[in-house]
Order: sequence, then structure tokens, then C-alpha cells
Amino acid sequence: MKLGILGGTSLAYTLGKKYLEAGLLVVFGVSNDFDGEANDWKMLNRLYNRICPFESALIQSEIVLICCYNENFEEVCRALQNVDLGGKIIIDCTNAAYNQQLANANTAKILKIAPNIPVFKAFNNLGVDYPESDLMGIIKETYYCGDSIPEKNRVKRLIELIGYRAVDAGKMHNAQLLEAFYHLSKEICSNKKEQSNYHFKLITF
Repeated sequence: MKLGILGGTSLAYTLGKKYLEAGLLVVFGVSNDFDGEANDWKMLNRLYNRICPFESALIQSEIVLICCYNENFEEVCRALQNVDLGGKIIIDCTNAAYNQQLANANTAKILKIAPNIPVFKAFNNLGVDYPESDLMGIIKETYYCGDSIPEKNRVKRLIELIGYRAVDAGKMHNAQLLEAFYHLSKEICSNKKEQSNYHFKLITF
């Protein structure tokens, strides 16, 4: 199985490195204006030679994690439209720009482009700046949702493979609720005077 991770973000780098260390084949898809000379990325490419354009990463991958910045999302969508997505699983890890209607615009656009492909939401609670937003390493879980039962089990195993607790948040229509959690944590941060990050943790009894 080859994993494709789209986006030149800290989240993409961190998840990709974890999966590489877990023994998976990983290819990174980046935008046309991506600066591959950044120290971490330069070293990663030197060790694994796995950085390429979005379309190339999509073609090579069986499971695709979309971890891009919102300004690169349209470029990712064009790549999705230009590639045969048959047999692939797509996991949206993004958070669209906040609006009060909880409209998860990124996920909705992916579902429109790939109506017959298993699409899931996961890892978005980490944010594209992860792990900078979690310097203490306290986030140990991610919430995921999606409709395809057999593929959903694969997504769960993929999450757990790199040490996160996978919390099933139900059907794909709950993707907007997962984004709401992310945006609420950011709103709490912005209203605090100290330089702190806030995260939610699920407690079970």
C-alpha cells in the first residue's frame, strides 16, 4: 500500500514521517510554488526522494491524505479532477475558513469531485500547523467520519498505526462538526492573552 500526502504543511510532514517510520511507502504531493529547500523537507527528500507534484502523488497512491493550506486547496482539487480516482480512498485533513454556518466547504468540494470514491474526514483536529500547536505532545487522538464501512475500518487502522486513538464520529455528514471543534479551539486561543493553544479531549467512563 502506498500513501499519498498532499500539502507542504507541517501536518503533512509530521504524518508522513510517522508513516515512513512505521514502514509504509509514502509519497508527498506539493504545490507548484513549494519551497523544497526548507531544512526538514530537504532532508526528507534526500532520504526518501518522495516529493513530487500533486497529480503525480495522486497517481502513485492508494490512500490519499489531503493536508494542504487552504490557499493550495483549489490546486489540489484540479489535480483530483485530472486523475483517475478509481480504487483510491481519500481522507480530508483540512479545515475550511471559518464561517458561522459550519459549512465544511473543502470536504463538500472533494465529495463533489469524487462522488463514487470513499471519502473520509480525519486528522483535521491537529491543524496544518501541527505539531507546533502541540509542543507538549498531548494530542493522542483524532476523530474520523465517513460512510463506507469496509474502507472505514482501513482508515481506523491507518490512524492507529502511528499511535493515535481513532474516535469514530459517525457518518460523513458529521464532517462539519469535526471542523466546528477545530474552529472553536482556535477561537478560544484568540480570546486568550497568553500564547497558548487549546485542544479538546474526549473523556469516557
